[in-house]
Amino acid sequence: MKIEEVRSKKDAELEFDLASLNKELHDLRFKSATGNMQSPSSIRMVRRSVARIKTVMAERVQGIRDQEPQQ
Repeated sequence: MKIEEVRSKKDAELEFDLASLNKELHDLRFKSATGNMQSPSSIRMVRRSVARIKTVMAERVQGIRDQEPQQ
């Protein structure tokens, strides 16, 4: 997920995406521990997506960037 995509979403969508990515990350870590991992780089991609979402949410709280997108 690119940063432009994250910034274009509303807060409720970001919270939903964050919850689903955290669940996906949990599942990927479980698969990695059991040795059933198809692509080890998928953990890295999910972690970075989580970081992007948390960054945008923090920017909005602190007022660094615009609030929710105007549509």
